[in-house]
Amino acid sequence: MNRFVLNETSYHGAGAIAAVATEIQARGFKKALVASDPDLIKFGVTKKVTDVLDNAGIAYDIFSEIKPNPTIENVQAGVAAFKASGADCIVAIGGGSSMDTAKAVGIIITNPEFSDVRSLEGVAPTKNPCVPIIAVPTTAGTAAEVTINYVITDVEKNRKMVCVDVHDIPVVAVVDPDMMATMPKGLTAATGMDALTHAIEGYITGGAWTLSDMFHIEAIRIIARSLRAAVKGEAEGREGMALGQYIAGMGFSNVGLGIVHSMAHPLGALYDTPHGVANAIILPTVMEYNAPATGEKYREIARAMGVKGVDDMTVEEYRAAAIAAVKQLSLDVGIPADLKEIVKVEDVPFLAQSAYDDACRPGNPRETSVEDITALYMSLL
Repeated sequence: MNRFVLNETSYHGAGAIAAVATEIQARGFKKALVASDPDLIKFGVTKKVTDVLDNAGIAYDIFSEIKPNPTIENVQAGVAAFKASGADCIVAIGGGSSMDTAKAVGIIITNPEFSDVRSLEGVAPTKNPCVPIIAVPTTAGTAAEVTINYVITDVEKNRKMVCVDVHDIPVVAVVDPDMMATMPKGLTAATGMDALTHAIEGYITGGAWTLSDMFHIEAIRIIARSLRAAVKGEAEGREGMALGQYIAGMGFSNVGLGIVHSMAHPLGALYDTPHGVANAIILPTVMEYNAPATGEKYREIARAMGVKGVDDMTVEEYRAAAIAAVKQLSLDVGIPADLKEIVKVEDVPFLAQSAYDDACRPGNPRETSVEDITALYMSLL
């Protein structure tokens, strides 16, 4: 049996943020806690949504104690802010950090027995849906607005906790490319490669099946044709990425990922490396490692990436072509080729063990070990 969990409702396209007020009013909510990060507030991105709330006469408080890799302390502060506000819903505005924080806050509010944030790691047996969340992404990458996953950093232990819970999915996703228009080139590239990683890992993961494959292949195709243009600031590229990353999220949220994410998570925890950058650097190397366990799937990845003549290629040729196409896209959008400027050799044993223990690792299509992961890290240094 396969399960698929998606938002109750999602809105897509320029101007979609108007639906935030419509949904709040239609659902009878009285006050929102707006969760957004300080930079989005500083640069007026959050204001695009709060203006919608103001014009509709909807009450709200703003919570902005959110870091790029949100911490246990951020979640605890958010829980306190929600309780103090008297809100009955959350409007999460931002990238994965804002939405992940909102999910953890919402779960703890309705499941207070999980007030210890560490207890949410893995698949926590919560009983109640979280506080209703309306998610408004400002980056085209994490797809947190449509997933049942969130990631919180345990600073004390230098590790990221991957939490998976069907009760945390936002009830409404509002995917408006205009909210992503202010992303700088570097962030556009990093989040876009994060989305591509979601699509490729989700396509080859052990839990993949017909329905998820449909989403992932289409996501790869859209991202491959859109990311370069999005990095250049072209509207059509940004619109494509807004849709492509959401479609990837529809898939991987329901079938899992693999060791690209397992290896990226500890880099974020230990070095505060942007998640998309870590994924992009690691992805081609892990694709090469996983190739023997992927059957004919790299042929379809190569085709979706725009490679010509794949039907005339041998297995080895189309696998190499798929990997080369991913490397070229990453290079074209300015992602570093290796981890030499990020990882310290003496940290590799800790990183490898953390990656092996990560919740994404069991989904990898090829059986792996701490030793294998160590070798993969070392190959990138």
